[in-house]
Amino acid sequence: MPAPAIVATDDTRPSSNWTGWGQWLALVTMSIDHLSRYVVPASWDMGWTGGSIGRIAFPLFAAMVAWHALFNTRNPLRYARRILVIGLIAQLPYMLMPRVSDALILNICFTLSAGLAWSAWWRDLLERYQRQELSTAWLGLAMTASLVAWLLLGNWVEYGHRGLLMVPLYMLAMHHLSHGGETLTERLLAVSAALPLLVVAGLMNSSDMAKSFTVATSLVMLLLATGAARHIPKIGMKMPRRLWLAWYPGHFAAIALWLWLTGGLG
Repeated sequence: MPAPAIVATDDTRPSSNWTGWGQWLALVTMSIDHLSRYVVPASWDMGWTGGSIGRIAFPLFAAMVAWHALFNTRNPLRYARRILVIGLIAQLPYMLMPRVSDALILNICFTLSAGLAWSAWWRDLLERYQRQELSTAWLGLAMTASLVAWLLLGNWVEYGHRGLLMVPLYMLAMHHLSHGGETLTERLLAVSAALPLLVVAGLMNSSDMAKSFTVATSLVMLLLATGAARHIPKIGMKMPRRLWLAWYPGHFAAIALWLWLTGGLG
């Protein structure tokens, strides 16, 4: 199904300067989380980083995916495919990480890619329904099939069912917050569109500290959509594209090599 052209025009597109900072922050916090979990000796007592700094990465990644899908691309499905390719490359080293369970779990790129594809598909369906190109019966059938797919896929991807909802809910909230309007009704609608994301973000973790970091990160991302993004300056040292694309699978491969050399993969 062709992806809808949802990119904003130059006049309405908000500044994306913050994503340059977000890329570095996401990679650093993710790497700290994984290093403390898989590499640092238990005697160092670094487990607290996973429930604090480590909880910044996923909502930040999801926010950047949603932001680019809304404001910086005309083909979100192609964008989703690029993320999926990174996930496919990263899956083998990801599976080598020590885990409590032996169950197959697909890495975070599958979560982000599926969430983005789901959002693009639903937006296209709703636009076709509004143009009366799709009947109510077919829309209901699509909704049912979508729910079944979400229930099934949520058992296989990292961050599960709630993780799959993050990109769609970010896109919903960012769209309304960036076009909030001037009337009280329009502003209340924009705020109400942000609440589901914050609720899901709060439910994603078990500890209070982890919940706080995830919700706080999500809230900052939503504030950017209200207009705060225009106050963020361009980053001085832009991340090289190749580094951005290679870091996720590469850092897992490096950790797997380290664990193999030290006997951690035993």
